[in-house]
Amino acid sequence: MPNKPLRPCRHPGCSALTSSGYCPAHQPRRRDTRRASAEYHSLYASALWQGDLRPGQLLAEPWCRECAKRGLRTPATVVDHIRPHRGDPALFADRGNLQSLCERCHNRKTARERAQTRGKQCG
Repeated sequence: MPNKPLRPCRHPGCSALTSSGYCPAHQPRRRDTRRASAEYHSLYASALWQGDLRPGQLLAEPWCRECAKRGLRTPATVVDHIRPHRGDPALFADRGNLQSLCERCHNRKTARERAQTRGKQCG
């Protein structure tokens, strides 16, 4: 069976030939962020979250907090932790650390936080 032709490494300036895209020296690092968050993701299935914290927050603040800052009135569908709890049960259950957001604002905030985390890891 014929082999795939070798090509230059995709890393800028590297001329090493490889069949997999990157040479061994420039293989992208795999991040285990899913594994880390999976350890505490079960908190969201708890009775505390499902029966008390989430519904209570949406009742107390039914409109998206970020949209309200821009003068918009958008129904909130997501309860967000202002400061990421990263598995800390006290921070997870802190009602003062919760805010109601629409899905769009929540996704934007989460993407911003992940980008900042990646920046800290790289530099």
